[in-house]
Amino acid sequence: MLSRRAKAAFYAATGPFMAANGAIYRQWLAPRSGIVKVHLGPGQKKYIPGWINVDANIFTAKCDVWADLRNKLPFRSGSVDAIYSHHMIEHLPGLKFHFDDMYRCLKPGGVFRVAGPNGDWGMRKYLEGDTSWFGDFPDPRRSLGGRLENFIFCRQEHLTILTESFLEEIAIDAGFVDVKVCAPVTQTNFPALFGQDVLGTEYESTPHAPHTLVVEAQKPR
Repeated sequence: MLSRRAKAAFYAATGPFMAANGAIYRQWLAPRSGIVKVHLGPGQKKYIPGWINVDANIFTAKCDVWADLRNKLPFRSGSVDAIYSHHMIEHLPGLKFHFDDMYRCLKPGGVFRVAGPNGDWGMRKYLEGDTSWFGDFPDPRRSLGGRLENFIFCRQEHLTILTESFLEEIAIDAGFVDVKVCAPVTQTNFPALFGQDVLGTEYESTPHAPHTLVVEAQKPR
């Protein structure tokens, strides 16, 4: 894991170039027709063939479009059928801006599926005193409080806590409808878009008490 200082230096140096590249792609290269499926933040190992994979890291991540996901997404308004991200949104400084921009990009009837650390279950397991539910990443913490801090903030890489009610509020405020929580790996309300190519990239060690919160919603038709 890169230090916050190293990441800040990377974004300071490359931010203007990413912004320009995103604007050029949105204006001239983004698809204008057909089924458009967008994967935000594939990283090194989660590239999904058949999707447009967007990431800020062009050095180690595998992506189709180089863009800073903190900015306006590199797609035309009303041009995207599906947006997917897995353990990405918790790193963003402005969730309202991001959800509003997903709404802008999606076609009427378009859908999103986002996932991140499950704050509801994290707090529940903390109150139950269940140290074993929490891992020891990124730091080898032994205490229950230390492991909760690991899970929620991940050495300050995570900028917010994700809960079902919070994501529902942000999605509804952006204009989305039919906001629903799905089980990671096994469940989607839109199987034609989020098939095994998507679900197969997800992982959950405790399905009965999931570490990952998955939310799907739709832009009204």
